[in-house]
Amino acid sequence: MSTPTFEQLLDAGCHFGHLKRKWNPAMAPYIFMERNGIHIIDLYKTAAKLEEASAALKSIAKAGKKVLFVATKKQAKQVIADKASQINMPYVIERWPGGMLTNFPTIRKAVKKMANIDKMSKDGTFDNLSKREKLQISRQRAKLEKTLGSIADLNRLPSALFVVDVMKEHIAVAEANRLGIPVFAMVDTNSNPNDVDFVIPANDDASKSIELILDTVVSAMAEGLEERKAEKADAPADEEAPSQAPRGRRRVARRNEEGAPAEAEAEVKAEEAPAEAAEAEA
Repeated sequence: MSTPTFEQLLDAGCHFGHLKRKWNPAMAPYIFMERNGIHIIDLYKTAAKLEEASAALKSIAKAGKKVLFVATKKQAKQVIADKASQINMPYVIERWPGGMLTNFPTIRKAVKKMANIDKMSKDGTFDNLSKREKLQISRQRAKLEKTLGSIADLNRLPSALFVVDVMKEHIAVAEANRLGIPVFAMVDTNSNPNDVDFVIPANDDASKSIELILDTVVSAMAEGLEERKAEKADAPADEEAPSQAPRGRRRVARRNEEGAPAEAEAEVKAEEAPAEAAEAEA
């Protein structure tokens, strides 16, 4: 897992914050200085926080859990879609469906409805409908695909959220906080970091900055997934040896348990034999 260097973060423009008059005082620990009325983010803290977040996301991916990527702003949409697709993680790049986390069963019903429409088109039911009904169902399917198509494989609540622009995605962050789901986020100088579990102080408006941060995070998660695959491949061989050892130990223990009474009985007989012989002579 490699963290971007100071120069790479600088070249991507991760250090540019917002205007001084738009700042959030809670971001003061992550601000290096102010120049020409614009706050400059401390990139050393950005690198440290990015490394910490990447390590946490790697462990989540290694455990086989899902991370939901959220970014509905224009600069981040395509980047999120591309990067999340690389590691087969769910993402939301259109409008955040209200209650997606807090009312997850209803969202799952909508996803199942989309699957049912697909089933209808395959089994021939769709062909028996009128032209108007077909048009209505097709429009409904397209609408569901646009908003929920990227989370069709999300069968349970995600284990974490990765958010670009906390202010724009405040509903998603609020829902995650309510359910106790960890939030990883790129936080700019105008945002409140107190609602975020893993803060990555960086420019969340520049596409280069977003791409660099996501590259690092996704690479770490890909490493975690590869390690998980390697462990699964080694698991059968590791499981076979321990399963045999206890059986062997149990057999030895059983023999010892069975042999102990026999030996004790032999000792008793050996002690009783001279006594019986003496009685016979007498």
